[in-house]
Amino acid sequence: MAAFTSDQIADFNRDGYLFVRGLFTEEEIGLLGETARNDHAMDQASLSMDDGAGNDVRLSLWNHPGEGVYGMAARCRRVVDGVEEILGEEVYHYHSKMILKDAKVGGAWAWHQDYGYWYQNGLLFPDLVSVMIAVDPATRENGCLQVLRGSHKMGRVNHILSGDQAGADMEQVDEACKRLETVHCEMTPGDALYFHSNTLHCSAPNNSDQARWALICCYNTRSNDPYKESHHPGYTPLEKVEDEMVLKVGRDDAQRSSVAFANLLEEDKSAKSLSGTEA
Repeated sequence: MAAFTSDQIADFNRDGYLFVRGLFTEEEIGLLGETARNDHAMDQASLSMDDGAGNDVRLSLWNHPGEGVYGMAARCRRVVDGVEEILGEEVYHYHSKMILKDAKVGGAWAWHQDYGYWYQNGLLFPDLVSVMIAVDPATRENGCLQVLRGSHKMGRVNHILSGDQAGADMEQVDEACKRLETVHCEMTPGDALYFHSNTLHCSAPNNSDQARWALICCYNTRSNDPYKESHHPGYTPLEKVEDEMVLKVGRDDAQRSSVAFANLLEEDKSAKSLSGTEA
């Protein structure tokens, strides 16, 4: 059975993103969030990144999905089958990350395209899709994601370093904002947003009393295997799991937090390499 209808695929191709409401159940997302908030290794591996305005946003990243509840979410058929239908071929797990946008202190993300810096990792084509899964409610007040509808059709925009983040050339972003609709991606826990690697997106600071954590699983096509090594993996066959494994592993206290986090400070050079240059 197909994950998406032909109309949904057409919507993604037109807009550069697609909402899937209630992709994960209340119990599934509750277990995933509980695991993350009690995951000492995730907290220790998190990196605070300056948003260019003196505020920090934290994230933790891992390259291989693993056997814990994070990996089950990234490998389950309801997620991966949809990505493959959008991209039209086999995909593999490029990496996942948990965005830890804490109450009152969570900084902003500048307007950017993921491919704006991923292309430096030896990826010739923007044949990648990310799936953002809301762990907490995402609202305008707590700095939900914003996307520019149809901006993926602009192609890759030049990016430069702002603070610790790679931001898109604001001259082009400002002009795009005049022509394209800005969509605030308000979501409830368990909702998902599939978006293209060239879709311009950003988020405002979290000035509210509510945290906004989100899991983002990123996928690359097999045919877009990078031509050089980087801090993210080349093609690695992705072993899909049945959807019920999310709940099964999430209920297993001994297994659910199993994953190997990346050392972003030492390994991730894709954004910092843009310092003072155009991409």
